[in-house]
Amino acid sequence: MIGFYDYTTILTYLSLLSACTGIVVALAGEGHPFMACFFLMFCGFCDAFDGKVARTKKDRTDMERNYGIQIDSLSDLVAFGVLPACIGGALILDSSYLQSIADLYRDRWFFAIGALVLFAVLLLYVLAALIRLAYFNVTEEERQKTEGGVRKYYTGLPVTTASLIFPLVMLAQYITAADISLVYIAVALLTAVAFVSRMQVPKPGINGILGMMAVGILILAVMLVIATLASSADSVLNIFHAN
Repeated sequence: MIGFYDYTTILTYLSLLSACTGIVVALAGEGHPFMACFFLMFCGFCDAFDGKVARTKKDRTDMERNYGIQIDSLSDLVAFGVLPACIGGALILDSSYLQSIADLYRDRWFFAIGALVLFAVLLLYVLAALIRLAYFNVTEEERQKTEGGVRKYYTGLPVTTASLIFPLVMLAQYITAADISLVYIAVALLTAVAFVSRMQVPKPGINGILGMMAVGILILAVMLVIATLASSADSVLNIFHAN
């Protein structure tokens, strides 16, 4: 078989599988975009350590190294580009705000046109993620020819930050019980701009990675509590209606 299957690629493969599962979950129906965030955060966890795991293999060939770079970017596009866009798309289709405006004016075309505009923003978000990843690959290849070692700064916001940004936005959906679909799209637009900007972002060291993991674990814990409480509330309501 073509490809490489040693331990240095496992986390990247797992990230891609998690992202694909998250996409299916996000588009499965009402309430599932929230659950898809768990898969997005798992992708972030895998990405935080895949490079460090790969560098522990000292006898990697140039082909193995280049292969790892390519699959990392391809996986990241799906995990931090397509998956967040699918979560946003599911929110748009289930948006009570757009539905209420359409009902107010008794015009279904308003919902359709509004949804198309918001979907266009999500498409731009995916495109920005693609551009950011491709630009990183090209500049990293050029940098290693002259500098070597590990870079200290990123140009543009790394796409992996999506694994924390969008779960935070989704928390607002369930803490406030409000329709945050427009907020989600606005954040996606701002994030897309940050992806392709020339802002210099320091590459986090081990302490920075552990700090982001702590934030991620906190978000995950809150999301699990919310999901548990929501499930318990639904059970109580079902019992009430049954009686």
